[in-house]
Amino acid sequence: MHKLTIAVSSCFFIFIIWIIYLANTGQQSIFFELVRITPYGDKVGHLLLFGCLTIFINMATKFSVFSVGKINVFWGSSAVVLFVTIEELSQFFISTRTLDIYDYTADIIGVLLFTWFSVILAKKIQQGHTSRINKLEPVSE
Repeated sequence: MHKLTIAVSSCFFIFIIWIIYLANTGQQSIFFELVRITPYGDKVGHLLLFGCLTIFINMATKFSVFSVGKINVFWGSSAVVLFVTIEELSQFFISTRTLDIYDYTADIIGVLLFTWFSVILAKKIQQGHTSRINKLEPVSE
């Protein structure tokens, strides 16, 4: 199951890189048309793309965390925030793109929302794992 999670998160990351490449080079895509015809499509797209990437990477890293004071932070969520920040700021230097604080806000909301989903999922997985361990019968010799 873990290999599948790594494969899905890798493919999704490559998909996002491809979308960014298309936008950076001014090319068209069916995805851009879908965004244009959907109310608030751009912001919803940012939220969902980077939110899904967040939960996929958190799962691929087995919900690994590091501590900042008393707060545990997912490595995956941190990596996505770093990636999103660099990607959004890079738009300032690309003529076909527009640096937009609202896009960045949608990205961060997506990361935060799907980090919260990650917390819930990690707890459910841990509870399921614990209940299976508790149901194990002792090995008789």
